[in-house]
Amino acid sequence: MGDKIIFTIGRQFGSGGRMVGKKLAERLGIPYYDKELLAMAAKDSGYSEDLFRDADEKPASSLLYSLVMGNYPMSSGTLGFNEMPLNDQLFLIQSNTIRKVAGKESCIIIGRCGDYILRDNPSLISVFIHAPLEARVKRAVEVYGVPADRAEDVCLKNDKSRANFYNYYSDRKWGMCRTYSLSLDSEMLGIDGCVEAIVNFKELREKNRK
Repeated sequence: MGDKIIFTIGRQFGSGGRMVGKKLAERLGIPYYDKELLAMAAKDSGYSEDLFRDADEKPASSLLYSLVMGNYPMSSGTLGFNEMPLNDQLFLIQSNTIRKVAGKESCIIIGRCGDYILRDNPSLISVFIHAPLEARVKRAVEVYGVPADRAEDVCLKNDKSRANFYNYYSDRKWGMCRTYSLSLDSEMLGIDGCVEAIVNFKELREKNRK
């Protein structure tokens, strides 16, 4: 498919962002990384994969730590590695794993601040998948098996967790359209339509770079 290309996909819960990523990977014949990143980061660091799984897309949240040290953005770089909360150490390890993966091959990376971590990579196309809450609730029930009476709450709580994670570890705002190369409504376009839009965007970018 020519030059190396890196896609990162941020997503609202229930928007189908993971499915968009999987279908895009199949369409372009490139690797897809989601939970696989946790196992890779564990292998790279020697930490337990369970630690990465427990901390996955969650910021450090110790009230005592915040009271003592103050809330600080990870981008400030004011603390040494061993002085950071465990979640922050795991984030930095996972960030190095993401950079390593992006450095060796074209790929698709789901969530985990991938667009921010790779913001200086010239091969990056960052995508955010969103949809109206009603559509996401429906998908949560029908596709993810979330009980109907809990689906809206699950969607909102997962979105809040992802937003807190992204906003904490970057100097950007999760879901804000100017943060990403492309922002797509999966209810309006459908999963396949989102894939098509991303491929078209890639091709247009390549054409304009010639």
